[in-house]
Amino acid sequence: MTSPIRAAEQVVAIEAARAYVASIKPIDLSNAGTLTGHLMAAETLLMQIAAAFEEPAQQADDAPHP
Repeated sequence: MTSPIRAAEQVVAIEAARAYVASIKPIDLSNAGTLTGHLMAAETLLMQIAAAFEEPAQQADDAPHP
């Protein structure tokens, strides 16, 4: 089961990507710098979404528990 904090992280990541896409105006496809900037921002947002949906690592049984 997903914890409320984890679910909130997932929603924040998705909303950040949605807000970014909504804010993009028509893009000048001849401007390589602008295109590169959008691609880099999209990559960062996708990495954040992937991280928000990753399964948390399980502790090994022999690992010391705090």
